[in-house]
Amino acid sequence: MPNLKIFVGTVYGGALDVAEQIQPLFEQAGYDVEIHEQPSLDDLVGSSPDLSLFCVSTTGSGDCPGNLVPFVRALQDQSPSLAGLRYGLIALGDSSYGETFCGGGRSLDALLQDLGAERLGDRLEVDAMETFMADDAALPWAEEWIETQNLQVA
Repeated sequence: MPNLKIFVGTVYGGALDVAEQIQPLFEQAGYDVEIHEQPSLDDLVGSSPDLSLFCVSTTGSGDCPGNLVPFVRALQDQSPSLAGLRYGLIALGDSSYGETFCGGGRSLDALLQDLGAERLGDRLEVDAMETFMADDAALPWAEEWIETQNLQVA
């Protein structure tokens, strides 16, 4: 059974809620799913997943949440080759913050691509000004992502 690792960057739990709501969709699609709330670089490169999904909220001035900072710093410092890594990304933010909207997810997305990872499809950006519950936007996106990227294995 292929493995999906969901890496969560959250401040108040919204991104974790999204990950937990999406998990059953991937289990039904035939994946063994692991959610990493305190991800380490080894979780990504030590035993490479068949597929990764990043659920990342934004804090401060467009920054990654504190629980994701050590992971991002390790990626920046060690610059591992992520060639072969296929991933999706859900960024949570608030458009009232202007240019830093979804900054945590956007910066992680750019870093992953710089290291050779391949994002499948478009990044989802969920705006708290328009969508009260992030999973209201994330669940339909995940269903479509599974279908359009031919990720169904079961």
